[in-house]
Amino acid sequence: AMSKSAVKISSDLLSNPLCEQEPSFLEMVTAFDTAMKRMDSFNQEKVSMDIPPKILFPSFPHFFPSLNMAVKRREQTLQDYKRLQSKVEKYEEKERTGPVLAKLHQ
Repeated sequence: AMSKSAVKISSDLLSNPLCEQEPSFLEMVTAFDTAMKRMDSFNQEKVSMDIPPKILFPSFPHFFPSLNMAVKRREQTLQDYKRLQSKVEKYEEKERTGPVLAKLHQ
């Protein structure tokens, strides 16, 4: 859909009256139009090929286990932070007594 939109934009630019007035602009827009049409035909070829989705959009978690573990650790740490932040907010709302201040400091 994106390449179809780019072809439409390039054809709309070609029909712009400015192209008739400026030959250099016409030359640039023509080159752009040609490039967009080539890109669209290339994309259509890719779509029409019978390529399994795993080849086009591979999943790499088993190739990068350390990266996958780092992402999991980050998610866990983020959950812990949010949990502790909600506790801090709860203690800040309470009356400032000795046990509450101790828990808040902790």
